[in-house]
Amino acid sequence: MLTSAFSRGDKAATVDSIHNYYEHMVLDELQRQLRDHPHDPDFIADVACVALNHLPPRYIRYDVDMAFYLSPKESMEMEEKVSAAVRSALHFVRQRGQRGA
Repeated sequence: MLTSAFSRGDKAATVDSIHNYYEHMVLDELQRQLRDHPHDPDFIADVACVALNHLPPRYIRYDVDMAFYLSPKESMEMEEKVSAAVRSALHFVRQRGQRGA
């Protein structure tokens, strides 16, 4: 139980593993789309934030759990959504950068 874990001081064992499954997918997709065009870490972080804000949160503790429970169709749909979100975020951040230059 989470409450007893907090009282024992095991917070790291219970909540530090929680993350949004899309985070890893977005970073992997960014790396793929920017493979031939390196960018600074601030640009990548900005694009990742914009992309993640256009995807629904999918909080999990272990990536293997999500992979196990997703059907191949759901997995493909998630990959397509991530790819589109990253493309859109890249365009948005690049446009904002050009206006600010």
